[in-house]
Amino acid sequence: MKIMGIDPGLRVTGYGVIDFVDHKVKLLEAGVIEPKEKDLIQNRIHRIYKNLDAFLLQYEPQIMVLEKLYAHYKHPTTACILGHVRGVICLLCAQRNITLIEHSVKRIRKAITGNGNAQKLQTRSMVAHLLKIDEEMLTLDASDALALALGHTYMNR
Repeated sequence: MKIMGIDPGLRVTGYGVIDFVDHKVKLLEAGVIEPKEKDLIQNRIHRIYKNLDAFLLQYEPQIMVLEKLYAHYKHPTTACILGHVRGVICLLCAQRNITLIEHSVKRIRKAITGNGNAQKLQTRSMVAHLLKIDEEMLTLDASDALALALGHTYMNR
């Protein structure tokens, strides 16, 4: 089963695709989509949409795991901005008939590292260890996306 994890962001959206077969995980691809910071918001969202759609067509995942929206009271605008990117992701799942699942960051980190309060660097290190790759090859956004996909498999074995 192919699973894609998405760490949404308007500046950087991380993605990771794994194949989970016979309790073995294989990394298919991971990376980031970085729209130009100076572009208008609609162009940034469109770039994320086009890139993710291309990955969905290429890898045909059955499940997409999305980071649950977390809004800090000191930064309410962040939730609104993330909502734009999340909306595009939800739309793509509907268009491509992909099951969309949301998990909180704490729940994913607990599944991956054993500690829901693990830091991003700890999570990246564990993701790299589990996938047997060099952690320096992973950006934090890509490792967060892979953590979502991996964490989902661990929670649903």
